[in-house]
Amino acid sequence: MRPAWRGAAMPGEVVTLQLGQYAGCVGAHWWGLQAATLRSPAGAAELRAHALLRAGRAAGGRETHTPRLVALELKGGVGVRGPGGAGAEAPVAWDGAVAAYRERGPAGGSAPRDSGSRTENASSEGKGRSSTPAQGAAPASSPLALSQEAYSGSSTQVWSDYLSMHLHPKSIYVIRQYMHDGECGCLEAFGQGESLLQDPGCIEELEDRLHFYVEECDYLQGFQVLCDLHNGFSGVGAKVTELLYDEYSGKGILTWGLTPVLSNVGDFQKNFYRLMNTALGIVRLSSHSSLFCPLSLSGSLGIKPQPPLTFPYINCDASSNYHSSAILAAALDTLTAPYRLCSSQASMMHLAETLNFSGRKVAAAWASLPFPVLRGYSLPDTLCAYQQDVPWKLLSSCREQKVSCCFAQSVVLRGICKESHISSCPGKQPPSPLHTCESTEQVLQHYLHTVFPGAFSTSHVLEQPCHTLPPYPQFFSPLLTREGFLLDKPPTYSSAAVESIPVLAALQSSPVLHTLLYSLYKDLQKLNMRRWASFFSAGVELDDFQEALEELRTLAQCYETGFEADESEDEADSD
Repeated sequence: MRPAWRGAAMPGEVVTLQLGQYAGCVGAHWWGLQAATLRSPAGAAELRAHALLRAGRAAGGRETHTPRLVALELKGGVGVRGPGGAGAEAPVAWDGAVAAYRERGPAGGSAPRDSGSRTENASSEGKGRSSTPAQGAAPASSPLALSQEAYSGSSTQVWSDYLSMHLHPKSIYVIRQYMHDGECGCLEAFGQGESLLQDPGCIEELEDRLHFYVEECDYLQGFQVLCDLHNGFSGVGAKVTELLYDEYSGKGILTWGLTPVLSNVGDFQKNFYRLMNTALGIVRLSSHSSLFCPLSLSGSLGIKPQPPLTFPYINCDASSNYHSSAILAAALDTLTAPYRLCSSQASMMHLAETLNFSGRKVAAAWASLPFPVLRGYSLPDTLCAYQQDVPWKLLSSCREQKVSCCFAQSVVLRGICKESHISSCPGKQPPSPLHTCESTEQVLQHYLHTVFPGAFSTSHVLEQPCHTLPPYPQFFSPLLTREGFLLDKPPTYSSAAVESIPVLAALQSSPVLHTLLYSLYKDLQKLNMRRWASFFSAGVELDDFQEALEELRTLAQCYETGFEADESEDEADSD
């Protein structure tokens, strides 16, 4: 039985946790997108900034906003930062002393600059650095190009290098037992991460920071957890979500398991550790979350490497965390819109309940970045070109990209003018049923029911696009206009910077997750676990892992259709 959306007061605040370096990369871009929304009157009218951000005052009385954020990072994983983040602004809600701290950056890396002044100082920052401008980038002499150069390549060593919002002093907690980078002393295994959260001192620090944000909320709707899935932060996340589940019963917990595109596939030990961390993370994180979603541009989470995802109008260097995390952040910002809308009473828990019924605690993420709308075309005209194949990519690391069915989905389309449902040929016979719809919302809903008949679909259409000014990378095709719409041919003149893009994104409970989860289970079942005593010596018992492996198989079975069930039985018989 599908959940009904219960009437409730306007959803309240959300506390975000970032666990790990790559989670910080995605988070840095995501906070940059929130800052851009604050500067947009249309964005402020559609999305509630206070859902994610807390208001304060700078020393001169200027209003400021800081993320309601707790970020756990390793020693060397955060650059040189001043009190309150990139500057010395303390929100009014904090009346205590503000202590400055400095954390040493990674060896060979440059110290991050004041992110509040990066754009205006880009001219001096870019000197002496070489980089190849992305295709379609602004001319080399423009302020935008200089800013892009300052953020490119080796100049972005850690996520705080391109963090464009101030952070509250309570936000960053540095775990000093492990190093962010190096040959030894790294947080490599799930058990190491679990052990950290069994230390009373670490738990006390985490709870103190959580209580600080929670107690100032008028109505807490839940927690967003951005967690590295491939390393020991997977174990940290497992304990953090367990703590949230126990202490804040009834609140939503949406967890995003993040994996960068990794280059160490030839290192069998690191690949094995990644596989084990990923499997344990999916099982443990999903068990204590309202909903869990793996996010990555990597082609596969399994043992066999696959090429990373590509997008037709983005010239992305997938191996760059700065690039790949920007794409995931744009998807994340769109996927989470339903519980941040000014016009909706839907909460984080409502979103989870539309997807997690029948034990399906894992969701798959899809996104079209940018959503391919030709300039001057209506939304029905665009969707008619994709009647059988939605133009989005699966961001949950499974090569099965074409999906014709799903159990339930939450879809958000943004950056589309509300009048764009009108046909580009007025006065003529409507060429399709989509052209007879009275609003963009009806157009999208009709389209989803056509492509996914029988699925429980909720959808939202926002005029607010995804803003793509610095520090967001300018890696777009020259076929895109300033607003991110498609041209039918490259312009003869030098193309302007892409300032925003339309985005289509979806969270789906789909049979594709059977492929993802069951393939991971099969990969691990084939391995001789006793060869990897070093992994289990970090704190995970072999019997506990075998139990988790069975839980992964059970989780995969929740997404079976008749075909997948027959396939699983055949594979089991052949073992």
